[in-house]
Amino acid sequence: MSTLAPLRLLREPWNASEGNQSNATVGASSGWCQGLDIPNELFLVLGLVSLVENLLVVAAILKNRNLHSPTYYFICCLAVSDMLVSISNLAEMLFMLLLEHGVLVMRPSIVRHMDSVIDMLICSSVVSSLSFLGVIAVDRYITIFYALRYHSIMTLQRAVVTMASIWLASTVSSTVLITYYRSNTILLCLIGFFLFMLVLMLVLYIHMFTLARHHLHSISRQQKPPITHRGGSLKGAVTLTILLGVFFICWGPFFFHLILIVTCPTNPFCTCFFSYFNLFLILIICNSVIDPLIYAFRSQELRRTLREVVTCSW
Repeated sequence: MSTLAPLRLLREPWNASEGNQSNATVGASSGWCQGLDIPNELFLVLGLVSLVENLLVVAAILKNRNLHSPTYYFICCLAVSDMLVSISNLAEMLFMLLLEHGVLVMRPSIVRHMDSVIDMLICSSVVSSLSFLGVIAVDRYITIFYALRYHSIMTLQRAVVTMASIWLASTVSSTVLITYYRSNTILLCLIGFFLFMLVLMLVLYIHMFTLARHHLHSISRQQKPPITHRGGSLKGAVTLTILLGVFFICWGPFFFHLILIVTCPTNPFCTCFFSYFNLFLILIICNSVIDPLIYAFRSQELRRTLREVVTCSW
Protein backbone atom coordinates (compact mmCIF):
# COMPACT_ATOMS: atom_id res chain seq x y z
CA MET A 1 0.00 0.00 0.00
CA SER A 2 1.87 3.04 -1.26
CA THR A 3 -0.86 5.62 -1.32
CA LEU A 4 -3.16 7.43 1.03
CA ALA A 5 -5.54 4.87 2.52
CA PRO A 6 -8.74 6.89 2.03
CA LEU A 7 -8.34 7.78 -1.61
CA ARG A 8 -7.06 4.38 -2.69
CA LEU A 9 -10.73 3.34 -2.60
CA LEU A 10 -11.05 5.34 -5.80
CA ARG A 11 -7.81 4.14 -7.39
CA GLU A 12 -9.41 1.46 -9.58
CA PRO A 13 -12.76 1.51 -11.37
CA TRP A 14 -15.37 -0.82 -9.91
CA ASN A 15 -18.16 -0.21 -12.43
CA ALA A 16 -16.74 -2.63 -14.99
CA SER A 17 -16.97 -6.36 -15.27
CA GLU A 18 -13.96 -8.26 -13.97
CA GLY A 19 -13.15 -9.68 -17.39
CA ASN A 20 -13.30 -6.34 -19.19
CA GLN A 21 -11.29 -4.66 -16.47
CA SER A 22 -8.53 -7.27 -16.59
CA ASN A 23 -8.39 -7.10 -20.39
CA ALA A 24 -8.09 -3.32 -20.29
CA THR A 25 -5.36 -3.59 -17.68
CA VAL A 26 -3.40 -6.10 -19.76
CA GLY A 27 -3.80 -3.99 -22.89
CA ALA A 28 -2.50 -0.93 -21.10
CA SER A 29 0.37 -2.58 -19.23
CA SER A 30 3.19 -1.30 -21.39
CA GLY A 31 5.05 1.96 -21.86
CA TRP A 32 3.84 5.04 -20.07
CA CYS A 33 0.79 3.15 -18.78
CA GLN A 34 2.97 1.58 -16.09
CA GLY A 35 2.31 4.62 -13.95
CA LEU A 36 4.71 6.54 -11.74
CA ASP A 37 6.47 4.99 -8.80
CA ILE A 38 6.42 7.59 -6.03
CA PRO A 39 8.33 6.66 -2.87
CA ASN A 40 6.57 6.79 0.47
CA GLU A 41 9.29 9.16 1.69
CA LEU A 42 7.99 11.89 -0.65
CA PHE A 43 4.50 11.57 0.80
CA LEU A 44 6.05 11.74 4.26
CA VAL A 45 8.21 14.82 3.58
CA LEU A 46 5.42 16.79 1.90
CA GLY A 47 3.05 15.85 4.70
CA LEU A 48 5.50 17.13 7.34
CA VAL A 49 6.13 20.40 5.46
CA SER A 50 2.41 21.00 5.05
CA LEU A 51 1.73 20.19 8.69
CA VAL A 52 4.37 22.62 9.96
CA GLU A 53 3.29 25.41 7.58
CA ASN A 54 -0.38 25.19 8.46
CA LEU A 55 0.30 24.82 12.17
CA LEU A 56 2.23 28.09 12.02
CA VAL A 57 -0.68 29.79 10.26
CA VAL A 58 -3.18 28.60 12.86
CA ALA A 59 -0.87 29.59 15.76
CA ALA A 60 -0.27 33.07 14.30
CA ILE A 61 -3.97 33.76 13.78
CA LEU A 62 -4.86 32.57 17.28
CA LYS A 63 -2.05 34.64 18.81
CA ASN A 64 -2.67 38.00 17.15
CA ARG A 65 -5.97 39.67 18.07
CA ASN A 66 -5.66 41.91 15.02
CA LEU A 67 -6.18 38.78 12.93
CA HIS A 68 -9.40 37.81 14.72
CA SER A 69 -11.67 38.67 11.81
CA PRO A 70 -13.88 36.59 9.47
CA THR A 71 -11.29 36.77 6.68
CA TYR A 72 -8.51 35.28 8.79
CA TYR A 73 -10.87 32.81 10.46
CA PHE A 74 -11.63 31.43 6.98
CA ILE A 75 -7.91 31.23 6.24
CA CYS A 76 -7.40 29.48 9.59
CA CYS A 77 -10.09 26.92 8.69
CA LEU A 78 -8.43 26.35 5.32
CA ALA A 79 -5.16 25.71 7.16
CA VAL A 80 -6.91 23.21 9.45
CA SER A 81 -8.39 21.45 6.40
CA ASP A 82 -4.94 21.22 4.82
CA MET A 83 -3.58 19.93 8.12
CA LEU A 84 -6.09 17.08 7.96
CA VAL A 85 -4.55 16.05 4.64
CA SER A 86 -1.10 16.00 6.24
CA ILE A 87 -2.22 14.25 9.42
CA SER A 88 -4.03 11.51 7.51
CA ASN A 89 -0.97 11.03 5.31
CA LEU A 90 1.42 10.82 8.26
CA ALA A 91 -0.95 8.60 10.23
CA GLU A 92 -1.23 6.13 7.38
CA MET A 93 2.53 6.05 6.81
CA LEU A 94 3.16 5.35 10.50
CA PHE A 95 0.37 2.78 10.54
CA MET A 96 1.85 1.00 7.50
CA LEU A 97 5.39 0.96 8.86
CA LEU A 98 4.31 -0.46 12.22
CA LEU A 99 2.30 -3.21 10.53
CA GLU A 100 5.00 -4.07 7.98
CA HIS A 101 7.73 -4.38 10.61
CA GLY A 102 5.57 -6.41 12.97
CA VAL A 103 5.69 -3.77 15.70
CA LEU A 104 1.91 -3.45 15.61
CA VAL A 105 -0.22 -6.59 15.47
CA MET A 106 -3.93 -6.03 14.97
CA ARG A 107 -6.92 -8.07 13.95
CA PRO A 108 -8.20 -7.50 10.38
CA SER A 109 -11.45 -6.02 11.71
CA ILE A 110 -9.53 -3.38 13.69
CA VAL A 111 -7.35 -2.60 10.67
CA ARG A 112 -10.49 -2.04 8.59
CA HIS A 113 -11.89 0.20 11.31
CA MET A 114 -8.70 2.28 11.38
CA ASP A 115 -8.85 2.46 7.60
CA SER A 116 -12.38 3.84 7.76
CA VAL A 117 -11.33 6.52 10.25
CA ILE A 118 -8.52 7.69 7.95
CA ASP A 119 -10.92 7.47 5.00
CA MET A 120 -13.34 9.88 6.65
CA LEU A 121 -10.52 12.20 7.70
CA ILE A 122 -9.10 12.69 4.21
CA CYS A 123 -12.49 12.87 2.47
CA SER A 124 -13.67 15.46 4.97
CA SER A 125 -10.51 17.50 4.36
CA VAL A 126 -11.07 17.38 0.57
CA VAL A 127 -14.61 18.73 0.85
CA SER A 128 -13.77 21.31 3.52
CA SER A 129 -10.67 22.57 1.66
CA LEU A 130 -12.67 23.12 -1.52
CA SER A 131 -15.44 24.79 0.48
CA PHE A 132 -13.16 27.22 2.30
CA LEU A 133 -11.35 28.12 -0.94
CA GLY A 134 -14.75 29.13 -2.30
CA VAL A 135 -15.68 30.99 0.90
CA ILE A 136 -12.41 32.95 0.82
CA ALA A 137 -13.15 33.97 -2.77
CA VAL A 138 -16.65 35.14 -1.77
CA ASP A 139 -15.22 37.01 1.25
CA ARG A 140 -12.71 38.85 -0.97
CA TYR A 141 -15.47 39.66 -3.44
CA ILE A 142 -17.59 41.24 -0.68
CA THR A 143 -14.54 43.15 0.57
CA ILE A 144 -14.03 44.75 -2.85
CA PHE A 145 -17.57 45.30 -4.12
CA TYR A 146 -19.31 46.01 -0.82
CA ALA A 147 -16.47 47.56 1.17
CA LEU A 148 -18.65 50.01 3.12
CA ARG A 149 -21.13 47.30 4.07
CA TYR A 150 -18.63 44.48 4.61
CA HIS A 151 -18.83 44.44 8.42
CA SER A 152 -22.62 44.38 8.32
CA ILE A 153 -22.70 41.63 5.69
CA MET A 154 -19.91 39.41 6.98
CA THR A 155 -20.54 39.56 10.70
CA LEU A 156 -18.70 37.35 13.14
CA GLN A 157 -21.89 35.43 13.83
CA ARG A 158 -22.43 34.69 10.12
CA ALA A 159 -18.81 33.69 9.76
CA VAL A 160 -19.11 31.22 12.67
CA VAL A 161 -22.33 29.78 11.20
CA THR A 162 -20.62 29.43 7.80
CA MET A 163 -17.61 27.65 9.27
CA ALA A 164 -19.71 25.34 11.42
CA SER A 165 -21.97 24.50 8.46
CA ILE A 166 -18.98 23.63 6.27
CA TRP A 167 -17.41 21.36 8.87
CA LEU A 168 -20.74 19.63 9.51
CA ALA A 169 -21.44 19.19 5.79
CA SER A 170 -17.88 17.91 5.23
CA THR A 171 -18.25 15.30 7.96
CA VAL A 172 -21.64 14.11 6.71
CA SER A 173 -20.58 14.03 3.06
CA SER A 174 -17.36 12.14 3.86
CA THR A 175 -19.39 9.53 5.75
CA VAL A 176 -21.74 9.13 2.78
CA LEU A 177 -18.82 8.95 0.34
CA ILE A 178 -17.01 6.24 2.30
CA THR A 179 -20.22 4.24 2.72
CA TYR A 180 -21.34 4.50 -0.91
CA TYR A 181 -18.06 5.09 -2.72
CA ARG A 182 -19.02 2.55 -5.39
CA SER A 183 -22.04 4.64 -6.41
CA ASN A 184 -21.67 6.72 -9.57
CA THR A 185 -24.27 9.12 -8.18
CA ILE A 186 -22.04 9.94 -5.20
CA LEU A 187 -19.02 10.47 -7.46
CA LEU A 188 -21.05 12.70 -9.79
CA CYS A 189 -22.08 14.82 -6.80
CA LEU A 190 -18.42 15.18 -5.78
CA ILE A 191 -17.40 16.06 -9.35
CA GLY A 192 -20.26 18.56 -9.60
CA PHE A 193 -19.14 20.16 -6.34
CA PHE A 194 -15.61 20.58 -7.67
CA LEU A 195 -16.85 22.11 -10.94
CA PHE A 196 -19.12 24.47 -9.01
CA MET A 197 -16.21 25.69 -6.88
CA LEU A 198 -14.01 26.07 -9.96
CA VAL A 199 -16.62 28.17 -11.81
CA LEU A 200 -17.38 30.20 -8.66
CA MET A 201 -13.73 31.10 -8.12
CA LEU A 202 -13.21 31.76 -11.83
CA VAL A 203 -16.15 34.18 -12.05
CA LEU A 204 -15.43 36.00 -8.78
CA TYR A 205 -11.69 36.45 -9.27
CA ILE A 206 -12.02 37.53 -12.91
CA HIS A 207 -14.71 40.04 -11.92
CA MET A 208 -12.47 41.40 -9.14
CA PHE A 209 -9.53 41.66 -11.54
CA THR A 210 -11.68 43.43 -14.13
CA LEU A 211 -12.86 45.97 -11.54
CA ALA A 212 -9.30 46.62 -10.36
CA ARG A 213 -8.13 47.15 -13.94
CA HIS A 214 -11.04 49.49 -14.67
CA HIS A 215 -10.22 51.44 -11.52
CA LEU A 216 -6.59 51.85 -12.59
CA HIS A 217 -7.67 53.07 -16.03
CA SER A 218 -10.04 55.60 -14.43
CA ILE A 219 -7.23 56.98 -12.28
CA SER A 220 -4.96 57.13 -15.30
CA ARG A 221 -7.44 59.16 -17.34
CA GLN A 222 -7.84 61.70 -14.54
CA GLN A 223 -4.09 62.32 -14.31
CA LYS A 224 -2.25 64.76 -16.56
CA PRO A 225 -0.36 63.47 -18.38
CA PRO A 226 -2.12 60.09 -18.32
CA ILE A 227 -0.10 57.34 -16.68
CA THR A 228 -0.40 53.76 -17.73
CA HIS A 229 -0.53 51.18 -14.96
CA ARG A 230 0.69 48.16 -16.84
CA GLY A 231 2.67 47.02 -13.84
CA GLY A 232 -0.42 46.87 -11.62
CA SER A 233 -2.50 45.13 -14.27
CA LEU A 234 0.28 42.63 -14.92
CA LYS A 235 0.64 41.92 -11.21
CA GLY A 236 -3.11 41.39 -10.90
CA ALA A 237 -3.12 39.05 -13.89
CA VAL A 238 -0.21 37.07 -12.46
CA THR A 239 -1.96 36.78 -9.08
CA LEU A 240 -5.17 35.64 -10.75
CA THR A 241 -3.28 33.09 -12.83
CA ILE A 242 -1.53 31.73 -9.74
CA LEU A 243 -4.76 31.43 -7.74
CA LEU A 244 -6.77 29.66 -10.41
CA GLY A 245 -3.81 27.79 -11.90
CA VAL A 246 -2.75 26.22 -8.61
CA PHE A 247 -6.33 25.27 -7.83
CA PHE A 248 -6.89 23.63 -11.23
CA ILE A 249 -3.49 21.91 -11.48
CA CYS A 250 -3.60 20.48 -7.95
CA TRP A 251 -7.22 19.36 -7.88
CA GLY A 252 -8.07 18.88 -11.57
CA PRO A 253 -6.27 15.55 -12.26
CA PHE A 254 -7.88 13.82 -9.28
CA PHE A 255 -11.38 14.90 -10.28
CA PHE A 256 -10.69 14.04 -13.91
CA HIS A 257 -9.74 10.60 -12.58
CA LEU A 258 -13.19 10.38 -10.97
CA ILE A 259 -14.85 11.45 -14.22
CA LEU A 260 -13.07 8.67 -16.10
CA ILE A 261 -14.11 6.11 -13.49
CA VAL A 262 -17.73 7.04 -14.19
CA THR A 263 -17.50 7.39 -17.98
CA CYS A 264 -14.91 4.93 -19.31
CA PRO A 265 -13.68 2.41 -16.72
CA THR A 266 -12.48 -0.13 -19.33
CA ASN A 267 -11.09 2.17 -22.00
CA PRO A 268 -7.30 1.64 -22.48
CA PHE A 269 -6.60 5.38 -22.28
CA CYS A 270 -8.59 5.67 -19.07
CA THR A 271 -6.79 2.66 -17.62
CA CYS A 272 -3.47 4.34 -18.36
CA PHE A 273 -4.68 7.47 -16.59
CA PHE A 274 -5.71 5.42 -13.54
CA SER A 275 -2.13 4.16 -13.18
CA TYR A 276 -0.97 7.69 -12.28
CA PHE A 277 -3.24 7.90 -9.24
CA ASN A 278 -0.36 8.41 -6.80
CA LEU A 279 0.73 11.48 -8.76
CA PHE A 280 -2.73 13.00 -8.34
CA LEU A 281 -2.48 12.47 -4.59
CA ILE A 282 0.93 14.15 -4.51
CA LEU A 283 -0.61 17.17 -6.25
CA ILE A 284 -3.35 17.36 -3.60
CA ILE A 285 -0.72 17.30 -0.84
CA CYS A 286 1.28 19.93 -2.73
CA ASN A 287 -1.83 22.10 -2.72
CA SER A 288 -1.87 21.99 1.08
CA VAL A 289 1.77 23.14 1.00
CA ILE A 290 1.07 25.98 -1.46
CA ASP A 291 -2.16 27.30 0.11
CA PRO A 292 -0.41 29.08 3.05
CA LEU A 293 1.94 30.81 0.59
CA ILE A 294 -1.02 32.17 -1.40
CA TYR A 295 -3.63 32.95 1.24
CA ALA A 296 -1.73 33.51 4.49
CA PHE A 297 1.95 34.38 4.20
CA ARG A 298 1.27 37.32 1.86
CA SER A 299 -0.17 39.25 4.82
CA GLN A 300 2.44 41.50 6.41
CA GLU A 301 0.65 41.37 9.78
CA LEU A 302 0.56 37.59 9.72
CA ARG A 303 4.22 37.34 8.67
CA ARG A 304 5.19 39.55 11.60
CA THR A 305 3.21 37.33 13.96
CA LEU A 306 4.78 34.23 12.43
CA ARG A 307 8.22 35.57 13.25
CA GLU A 308 7.09 36.03 16.85
CA VAL A 309 5.70 32.52 16.95
CA VAL A 310 8.88 30.99 15.52
CA THR A 311 11.10 32.93 17.92
CA CYS A 312 8.72 32.18 20.82
CA SER A 313 8.12 35.89 21.44
CA TRP A 314 4.85 35.33 23.27
